[in-house]
Amino acid sequence: MDRANMNDATTLVSEILVSGGAGNGLLEAFTGELTRRGLTDHVRVASASSRGFGASEPAVIAQPAGILYCRVAAADVAEIVEETVLNGRVIERLRYSEPEIHRALPFYDSLPFYSKQVRIALRNCGIIDPERIEAYFARDGYQGLGKALAMSADDVIGIMKDSGLRGRGGAGFSTGLKWEFARRSRAMPKYVICNADEGDPGAFMDRSILEGDPHSVIEGMAIAGYAIGASEGFIYCRAEYPLAIARLKSAMAQAREYGLLGENILNSGFTFDLALKEGAGAFVCGEEMALIASVEGRRGEPRPKPPFPAVAGLWQKPTVVNNVKSYGMTPQIILKGPEWFRAIGTRGSPGTAVFALTGKIKNTGLIEVPMGITLREIIFDIGGGIPKKKRFKAVQTGGPLGGCLPASALDTPVDFDSLTAAGATMGSGGMIVVDQDTCMVEFAKYFLTFATAESCGKCVPCRIGGQRLLEVLTRITEGVSSPADLDEIERISRNMREASLCALGQLTPGPVMSALRFFRQEYEAHIHDKFCPAGVCKGLFDYFILEDKCKGCGLCKKACPQDAISGERKGLHVIDLLKCIQCDACVEACNLDAVIAQPRSKGVHAIPVA
Repeated sequence: MDRANMNDATTLVSEILVSGGAGNGLLEAFTGELTRRGLTDHVRVASASSRGFGASEPAVIAQPAGILYCRVAAADVAEIVEETVLNGRVIERLRYSEPEIHRALPFYDSLPFYSKQVRIALRNCGIIDPERIEAYFARDGYQGLGKALAMSADDVIGIMKDSGLRGRGGAGFSTGLKWEFARRSRAMPKYVICNADEGDPGAFMDRSILEGDPHSVIEGMAIAGYAIGASEGFIYCRAEYPLAIARLKSAMAQAREYGLLGENILNSGFTFDLALKEGAGAFVCGEEMALIASVEGRRGEPRPKPPFPAVAGLWQKPTVVNNVKSYGMTPQIILKGPEWFRAIGTRGSPGTAVFALTGKIKNTGLIEVPMGITLREIIFDIGGGIPKKKRFKAVQTGGPLGGCLPASALDTPVDFDSLTAAGATMGSGGMIVVDQDTCMVEFAKYFLTFATAESCGKCVPCRIGGQRLLEVLTRITEGVSSPADLDEIERISRNMREASLCALGQLTPGPVMSALRFFRQEYEAHIHDKFCPAGVCKGLFDYFILEDKCKGCGLCKKACPQDAISGERKGLHVIDLLKCIQCDACVEACNLDAVIAQPRSKGVHAIPVA
């Protein structure tokens, strides 16, 4: 571009979206650079939520060209403005590329990470400005609500039932059927609640939707309110999501300003408004009755069901409780019809599933895939496989209450029924991949520790059973267990499943039992051989340096924080077991694989076992 005529012309880029860069100064850097060059009238800068590809962020999308830059730093901003905004040239070192497998391509749908994804709940995340309702309008926003208000409430419920949408919060119950139960209930008033109390470790699906596309949830809740005859709704969002809360408040205010919340919405005679309730972070409040108790101002505890919330929920009135993802999909189902939604996924589980893909995998991030896709496709095609040429070991689905599946289950279709049959659960969308270096006993113990700490304590099977189960796993990982502990695990787990009041207690043994089912040999190695095959459980092994491999380079000695390694340069090095704290520093420092872990002898232990 001729710089002398810059003020009389437009740039080649009209909008810059910054994804995942709110905390590293990218927005400020772009604003400052565009101001310095006098381009603020020609180029708009906006913060978009994560597009899901966490491993590539912070990312920058230059529109309308659709150029995607990954891992952008503030130092790159001036070059992007000069080369791409002004001259239309692509900066190859920043552009997305998949090394060794795929060539770089400019559009999201062509990228390997996205090529097998089908985005419904996440369709706007990362590509619109979530703080502008006009950006949502441009993507068919609130057209689903307008279509629903022109229909009867029974017809709306019929569409939802025909679509086959099952609740995306984990239980997988028919959304349309739940709405129908609430509509048939005669008591008034009725309520709609959005469960945004996302507490699973490693899960960020609901947060991303609320941060990136809050209007889709608001629109879905308004449709639900119309369908069941409710005039009031609540969004229950954990207080640890400050950005999501801020954007929800802004979105609700904008919706009211445009007449999309409040009285006589779109001149239809329908009145519906929303309030935001911030949760204190109790995991049990993800259970619908505990959530309702919290909204009412009481301690978040479940109660026996029936009656179900659709009959007696908030303040004992008919209440529909659905997940963020369920509401986010609703407007598109109404707008495009149930046949469109059923054409995606499987017969028993139509539509898509949203997962937070984390752990020992190359491409971490947020994905939305059609139901029926296999675990293998998710982990190796979308996720890019296991880094550092490590071997895949297991994948945990369903969060801390789910189950882990081994390599032999990689071809399992991902849907509600198939995952349950395989020994796991769909859950709310957490998916954690682990490699050969993971101890499955310790892995199960990690989730059990979390679930036990989050028990509300109301029922004995969950409050006491979880603690006893944790004590057994602790004994196993510390090398002081006996073969009878395996029977004890199964007995406690059975009692918890059958007698706990809510899903938290019923599903707490899930990770333990699935690990025992598929990796029993690891449990037995801990119990019988007092050895952790993965070398993770401290106290079950000692470090040694192999004489035939040690070259005396001194890297291990330099890395040891306890001065537990001695030896002359180019001579054999030795580890003092009494000083060794098993921090793995020597293992990581040695590039000759000379440092190994071996089971402890039955004699004197370097570190006393409790």
